[in-house]
Amino acid sequence: MSVSLSTTCLPLRTAAVPLKSLLLNGAVRFHLQRSSHVSSYRFGFNSNPFSRTHTSRFFKFSPQRLSDERRETQVTTEEEEEVVEFQRLFSNLNRSTLKRESGSLSSAIFLVAGTTVGAGILAIPAVTQESGFLASAVACILCWAFMVVTGLLVAEVNVNTMSELGSGGVSLVSMAKRTLGSFGVQVASWSYILIHYTLLVAYIARSSGILANFLGIPIWESATLFSLVLGGICFFGSQRFIGATNGVLVFALIASFAALVAVASGDLHWEALLKANFEAVPMSIPIIALSFVYQNVVPVLCTDLEGDLPKVRTAIILGTAIPLGLFLVWNAVILGSFPDTGVAAEKMIDPLQQLRSTSVTVGPFVEAFSLIAIATSYIGFVLGLIDFLSDLLKLQTRQNKPILYLLTLVPPLVLSLLDPEIFFKALDFAGTYGVLVLFGILPAAMSWSDRYVVSPSTATSSPQLVPGGKVTLSIVMGAAGYVIISEVVENFSRYLSVS
Repeated sequence: MSVSLSTTCLPLRTAAVPLKSLLLNGAVRFHLQRSSHVSSYRFGFNSNPFSRTHTSRFFKFSPQRLSDERRETQVTTEEEEEVVEFQRLFSNLNRSTLKRESGSLSSAIFLVAGTTVGAGILAIPAVTQESGFLASAVACILCWAFMVVTGLLVAEVNVNTMSELGSGGVSLVSMAKRTLGSFGVQVASWSYILIHYTLLVAYIARSSGILANFLGIPIWESATLFSLVLGGICFFGSQRFIGATNGVLVFALIASFAALVAVASGDLHWEALLKANFEAVPMSIPIIALSFVYQNVVPVLCTDLEGDLPKVRTAIILGTAIPLGLFLVWNAVILGSFPDTGVAAEKMIDPLQQLRSTSVTVGPFVEAFSLIAIATSYIGFVLGLIDFLSDLLKLQTRQNKPILYLLTLVPPLVLSLLDPEIFFKALDFAGTYGVLVLFGILPAAMSWSDRYVVSPSTATSSPQLVPGGKVTLSIVMGAAGYVIISEVVENFSRYLSVS
């Protein structure tokens, strides 16, 4: 799902009414030096006519009377200071009815949950089988907490950027440009491209294997068929048709997951769930972190919820808690279906493949759930990459639609055919060098700059959604950096031992 929104904030100043904006205690505060005749202030959002409209919003307030003692100290001026508070930055108005249409909190929660549940869930049992269920459950909870923190940091910076630029729909690249300059833009852009292309390769590689087994056709035909069908839906389908297709797939995903859990849980080896090998946990962190990616929709969330940070925080925490529960149940069902395999990491066997081959009953449910999970993720990543390439290459989507789709669909298809077994390697690569940079280090770095460099100089800052100040930001960047460096050292050591 991708949303394009361009707005311009036009604060209409009144003569002799200087404005200084501060965002404090969960509400936006405006300190106005006013004369006695000033009783209201107007903020207008003049939007792109092809985007959601943020039209004029009026905020009325009553002056806070100053004490007699304070008036006596201000004998040199007749102006008073007052504070205006409101929870949101703007209002979403329907262009036809001119009525406010604020984003639904429940819809925001399901948006986050739907974005998080994707093909990454398929790889969790394979990378956690050596560590066991108990240790991997701890790792899942820690990765969830880490990704919640980085998502809240993205929201905080996004709202500050909207406040400063006076526009909604601020992208991650715009946030990086404001806080980290051109270097931040380069890091965000290349990380974004890396994640999307790598994951598209992984999705095509896994789906082609499933379709080849089901239809009895060669890998290259199944991979091409998958890309053409879902790519064709994105290319020819209207926004409403794509949304309806995605809704059907999400419903099918939930149904297949419930059926799979119901069928597979009847033959669980409960003793297998007690295994805990914490030494093997680090190797699973990149893919587990990848499974909790949702931060790309946080800017959409902030715009839909009108910059209301308490609602945004609730949507992020609850929206990611739902996938956390699904991941834990899914991992318990899959790992509990087999006794302790004792498989080494270098000879990792996919438990899903084992389940498909050994269980006639469970196998079809596993394949159906896997294919639907990949399809839901594939559509979203295709649309997101097309919008990004259109903005990066300065190409109009309508006029250059075929070129953008060729750039999006063909390279992943070719790479997946060169190595059909690339699924786990692609996910691990994207999780280590893409997700932990773009949604690990970068949000903390942007927040550091936003809190301590940019906002103090502009007197504009939102409430801090993540407490702990510089200590918390340092821990986030340090943890992500440690995992990346550890993966680099391990891969280099493995390469030297092989050569």
